[in-house]
Amino acid sequence: MAPSRNRRPGFSRRAQYGLFLGYVIAAAGAIVAVILLALATLNPPAFIAFRATVAEITTPISSGLAGFGRGVASIPASIGDHFAVNQKNAQLRKEIADNRALLLRARMLSYDNRRLKALLHLRERNADPVVTARLVSSSASSTRRFAVLNAGAWQGVREGQPVRGPEGLIGRILETGPNTARVLLLTDPESIVPVRRTRDGLPALAAGRGDGMIDIRSVSLSNVPFEPGDVFVTSGTGGIYSPNIPVARIVRRSRDTALARSFAQPDTLDFALVQQTFMPVLPPTPAAAAPGAAAKP
Repeated sequence: MAPSRNRRPGFSRRAQYGLFLGYVIAAAGAIVAVILLALATLNPPAFIAFRATVAEITTPISSGLAGFGRGVASIPASIGDHFAVNQKNAQLRKEIADNRALLLRARMLSYDNRRLKALLHLRERNADPVVTARLVSSSASSTRRFAVLNAGAWQGVREGQPVRGPEGLIGRILETGPNTARVLLLTDPESIVPVRRTRDGLPALAAGRGDGMIDIRSVSLSNVPFEPGDVFVTSGTGGIYSPNIPVARIVRRSRDTALARSFAQPDTLDFALVQQTFMPVLPPTPAAAAPGAAAKP
């Protein structure tokens, strides 16, 4: 069946107006094209000026549309970058956590290294060390303060020998076994160590309290002022401890008797150095033969 020659878009006025407007625009476009073609042929300078004017008017619109297009086109890339940044952030957080663990381990190793180097330097300076051993345990809850050393008589450890660490004096040997020794700590109530103050040489006694602290008592003067930060070292009196071993530091201002904290804390130590006594007791000499005694044949 042949198509109808009637091209009217039905009875809809909107469709009719749209069709009419399309015809008008097409006709206007054809007229403008003919005018521009004639202008370009007959008067090229005028056509160039007209074209420049149109370009000046349309360039901002074109720029805006181009920017809008680039913005729309960049949306997928921005979404991808967002997820990539989140993933990278998670990786960096994991690296920071791993590095924090490594940093803590490095700090622990550095701390142990400093302490072991100090102990080695102490052993090198000391002319007569007995043995370097490990403190395997110490009492923390009892009123008595002892520690156990994993070296004994077979390693040359004897009763009365001083025990010290990198930070200062720990105590002295109280009992010995074949491979173990019991150390009387400075903070034990039975421990008394002759000391002197470093800034003026004031003689004093460091007595344990049984609670982890030490009492410093003056032995020569009364009403002696003690200031926080005063440092006391062994004086050498008594012949057990060699002089100038750090013992304790005053923590509270007082007179006659002051509260102090020992430099060496056994609960944080692992190695200790056993030394010979400062003035070892000489073995008894054999009795001389009585004069005039007759020799046996």
